[in-house]
Amino acid sequence: MLIPIPDVLSPQGVQRVRAIIDAAQWVDGNVTSGPQAALAKSNEQLPDDGAAAAEAGGIILDALGRMPLFIAAALPAKVLPPMFNRYAGGQAFGVHVDNAVRTKGSFRLRADLSATLFLADPDEYDGGELTIESSFGAQTVKLPAGHMVLYPSSSLHRVEPVTRGTRVASFFWIESMVRDGEARRALFEMDQAIQALGVKLGQGDPAIVQLTGVYHNLLRRWADS
Repeated sequence: MLIPIPDVLSPQGVQRVRAIIDAAQWVDGNVTSGPQAALAKSNEQLPDDGAAAAEAGGIILDALGRMPLFIAAALPAKVLPPMFNRYAGGQAFGVHVDNAVRTKGSFRLRADLSATLFLADPDEYDGGELTIESSFGAQTVKLPAGHMVLYPSSSLHRVEPVTRGTRVASFFWIESMVRDGEARRALFEMDQAIQALGVKLGQGDPAIVQLTGVYHNLLRRWADS
């Protein structure tokens, strides 16, 4: 399931993050690549153990904590600290699948969901689309700065070559409380339906209260932690 999360960062938030990371020293993106990824990957990356990545990542994590749509879609148990990359001059990341387990120091999580938060507007660069393979075919994503997309870490995906300008983004992984993707999808769809009905009927409506109880009982049944 591919889920856009709009307005994770406001324009001012994007400017703040960009000011931090644009002033930092970037390195070859393959410093964190395994053998397969190194064959497909051509970009620059912000060192994930540096002060700039920590400061900018903290801004993003704070924003995500205030996003009900993100929490409903991901049901996050753990979030890997955000990382940052940029593509220019024909750079790209060929077809690949993300590692099942991601680590940063002693922090480890099972990668259930991948996230890309765009930090440059689409008119600032040509190419650079995130293309995700799914059972419905390839889906292409290129969102405004401050918007994010969630997608299964198990999916094949790629970043198309950037032929003009610079594509800047943050990327990270989420371990969900609900490991099973279909169960997580059902819970998300139920949550969205409950919220829509609540607007029409009021959250105190007996049917809404009953459905909310069903949602939480299913979450209790399916959650790992």
